[in-house]
Amino acid sequence: MAGARTVGVGIIGVGFMGRTHLGSYARTAGAEVRALLDPAHRAAPAGNLITTADDTERLLATLPREASIDALLARPDIDLVSICTPTDSHVALVRAAIAARKHVLIEKPVSLDADAIDALDREARAAGVLVMPAHCIRFWPAWAWMAKAVREQRFGRAVRASFRRMGARPGWSQDFYLDVKRSGGALVDLHIHDADFVRFAFGEPTTVDARGSRMHVVARYGYADGLVIEAEGGWMDDPNFAFMMVATIECERAVIDYRFGREAELEVHEFETGARRAIAAGVDYPTGNGYDHEIAALVAAIARGDREAPVTLADAARSQRLLDREAAALGG
Repeated sequence: MAGARTVGVGIIGVGFMGRTHLGSYARTAGAEVRALLDPAHRAAPAGNLITTADDTERLLATLPREASIDALLARPDIDLVSICTPTDSHVALVRAAIAARKHVLIEKPVSLDADAIDALDREARAAGVLVMPAHCIRFWPAWAWMAKAVREQRFGRAVRASFRRMGARPGWSQDFYLDVKRSGGALVDLHIHDADFVRFAFGEPTTVDARGSRMHVVARYGYADGLVIEAEGGWMDDPNFAFMMVATIECERAVIDYRFGREAELEVHEFETGARRAIAAGVDYPTGNGYDHEIAALVAAIARGDREAPVTLADAARSQRLLDREAAALGG
């Protein structure tokens, strides 16, 4: 990106995810946040992970605040808009940004309506702007390593896999998160990460089943070659429950094992030698988190003049349709 023009950024919504985006942009070369808009005037920085930059509070205190979406989108020094507001506001905000010829990073889920996501995709392509859904797990370095290993069949064909993603029920913005008509519940807000990763790493499943509820789901995906994948995601009632992110992928020659928070988060257990090998951050895959890497990828794509985002709205629509199949199995 040497010599490229700095990508000017505006952030809409500065709750937990907006602050997360702000921290990531502060760490991204070639990007500069130039204005904020917070329609809900939220202050809670709560979330499952601590991802803000050291100077996030300074930036929040010193960056210009716009009074309306129209004022933010009218700024000629803003090229890219991060939308970090509740799901039911996304479609209208993305549509306004597209009309203003701004690129967009839109937090997941883009919408609970896959057809609405497809419509946004058509509008963005017609306007010649990049609109990228923030499916951050695709960019989480250890998870990107796992996906690549699966697709390349580095340890032979995958034969079984399981994922668990659990956290305390949100103690913030409960009027939104606990209203399944607005948020989709944990099925869409939390479990979406694993559903999207399954598509990303293994492809579209042939069969889909699910048990539980929108607040705590166990999904089962089947493939024509016999591969079976289970993914559990849910919000726990215990407010002190520690966030859990686990993946186990059994291949023909090894097991890939990920445990969030373990000293070596990613390990490979090789069958032939019996060796348990740590896959090290900073050696085998990059350091950092998925938010930083997704933002860096989008900023680089804008700087290059790419015609397609690193993750597309078509990807988001397909993942939402997978979740719709799970919801149907749950009874709606």
